[in-house]
Amino acid sequence: MQWKVNSERSLYRDQWVDLRCADVELPDGRHLDHRLIHTSAGAGAVVVNDSGRVLLLWRHRFITNTWGYEIPIGRINPGEPPVEAAARKVERETGWRPGELSALLYVQPSAGLTTSQHHIFYANRASYVGPDTDSLESEHVEWVRLDKILNLIGKGQIVSGTTVAALLMALTRT
Repeated sequence: MQWKVNSERSLYRDQWVDLRCADVELPDGRHLDHRLIHTSAGAGAVVVNDSGRVLLLWRHRFITNTWGYEIPIGRINPGEPPVEAAARKVERETGWRPGELSALLYVQPSAGLTTSQHHIFYANRASYVGPDTDSLESEHVEWVRLDKILNLIGKGQIVSGTTVAALLMALTRT
């Protein structure tokens, strides 16, 4: 059963988000005013080293007032290929340049509310190029043992949906 969108109108728009109201017709003919959020696509990466550690950011999210580990991820610039955006975000947020990136996962983190799309890549090596240049992104950067990931998810220290999905996929590669 498919819902039909009869019209959409913008409620608020800026460079980050477009909050819209959609007139949606349900399969039984009823109508619903549904809110949705249009956002730019994002790209990130799971970077694992030869010691079986994954490169993560320890950061605070003010919206939920929580701390947790996350993979480096961010907005794809207009015209930028997702793999290049992922490499750029890893280097800027961590100070590590990932090796060759391969596709790991495509995820829509909240498809019932937002058009958000995340393109996640995987690298099995990285080289240190200097301090991160996005120092406001995280409290610190850490190489975390892959065999600790499930425990950290269970303890609520990894809660970002995209990070959880990406790390679980990465565990299937090891």
